[in-house]
Amino acid sequence: MLDWQTQPVVSGSAALVAADGFAANDGTNSLADGEPLQIDASGEATHEPSVELSLIVPVFNASATLVPLVDEIHHVFAGRSFEVVLVNDGSADDTQQVCQRLAQNYPTTVTAIELSRNFGEQHAVMAGLQQSAGRYVAVLDDDGQNPPQEADRMLQALRANNWDVVYGRYRERAHPWPRRLGSWFNDVMANVMLGKPRRLYLSSFKVMNRFLVDELTWCSGPFLYLDGLILRITRRIGQVDVLHLPRQAGRSGYTVAKLFNLWLNMFLGFSTLPLRGAMMLGLLTACVSAVILADIVVERWWLDAPLLLGIPMIIACVAFFAGVQLVMLGMIGEYVGRMFQHQNGRPPFVVRSALVPRQTLPRPRPRG
Repeated sequence: MLDWQTQPVVSGSAALVAADGFAANDGTNSLADGEPLQIDASGEATHEPSVELSLIVPVFNASATLVPLVDEIHHVFAGRSFEVVLVNDGSADDTQQVCQRLAQNYPTTVTAIELSRNFGEQHAVMAGLQQSAGRYVAVLDDDGQNPPQEADRMLQALRANNWDVVYGRYRERAHPWPRRLGSWFNDVMANVMLGKPRRLYLSSFKVMNRFLVDELTWCSGPFLYLDGLILRITRRIGQVDVLHLPRQAGRSGYTVAKLFNLWLNMFLGFSTLPLRGAMMLGLLTACVSAVILADIVVERWWLDAPLLLGIPMIIACVAFFAGVQLVMLGMIGEYVGRMFQHQNGRPPFVVRSALVPRQTLPRPRPRG
């Protein structure tokens, strides 16, 4: 009999159900005799994770690359305590069947989570974080571009330097140029909006400790930007130069629209600076208009100079100020809309099913 089973699930973090029947958000599970306890920041006792490393792989249309990646992970971490959490983010190909086969081939180490549709990489990673049980958690891409050996190096660096998170900084990036351009723009905006250290490269390839993972999983809402949350929680951040291999098969699931949405989550979700900028722009245009009006009054009434204020100039001025107003109203509306969607209980993601190893101890749902 296999060591995993499928459980029907519901939305959000409550969707993760362990194979022994306990819901993942049930905080009443007792610990085995002699299992070590530790006290978190709130003063509550929590169990010491029995798994050393959880490797989370958000998956989207990656049936051709997933098997070699999971096999390589098991080769690199053989003899150590680890788990692999595969999160299928609404793939349109046979990725779900591949995830199920991997859970069958590795029944004690592989967890396969299926989301009900495509929610985006950030939400897929959050689903994996909520299911993870390791003292440390690594996030890898599904395309084989992040070698598991480098994740081990990053883990050693995190331990040695007492960091909460360590990012992989690619020596040579193998991403296509639109992805590189979008990442560069996000990096510049993160410097301004989030106070990110300029030399820090925010990559999707990262290793975190349990403290940071627990803090992240407290956060809720339909508009996630994990790196922004990390920068809010801690400044114990490091980075390690790593290899970035060419994509093994297929093409990246990141489109220009997805990169824009990611940037928008950072731009509007972590600062009121856009609203302040809109206010300053309004003040600036008002001052410019006052100066132009004063100049017209002086030239027309005091200097009696002829003025050529034709209809095209008037239309141009009206269109300019109308455009500025519409941009401001649109940005304010985006803030209000996000507040509405957050308050009306829109789930950040919905889990359709989960294949969980039997020995996995269900973790209480983090508060938040």
